[in-house]
Amino acid sequence: MTWPQPTREHHDRFCQIEGWRLVRNARGRTATHHVTYELDLADGRILRTPISHPVDGSSYGQSIWRHILRDQLQVDEPTFWACVQRGVVPDRGQPEPPSNALPAEVVHLLISRVGLAETDVATMTKEDAVARLQKYWLEGV
Repeated sequence: MTWPQPTREHHDRFCQIEGWRLVRNARGRTATHHVTYELDLADGRILRTPISHPVDGSSYGQSIWRHILRDQLQVDEPTFWACVQRGVVPDRGQPEPPSNALPAEVVHLLISRVGLAETDVATMTKEDAVARLQKYWLEGV
């Protein structure tokens, strides 16, 4: 399959769609400044990609484009274009919480306020956890 010529605008759009965090903005300065984005991954790594200023329709050469895809964005070309053209966010292996997982705030309250042991909280269902918090709030026990 053939893809359009990649541009700085495409690069920027990809980062915005996937939810990369803007860490530096060129603010209209000379080309020595870059718009820089970061993305935190579930495994603790942080991806970082600079986009030369101005973010416009300037295209990338094949060599630099392969480097950006492989080393900075860590996606293949079909994944990149699916994101830019159709808004499909790349699957980066983000773990989905189990449907029966307790919200972190509920776990915190049960341990820190109610005084339950972590092992007891770990075995609770959502319904049990909510009932136990309600008992604490209503009866103070």
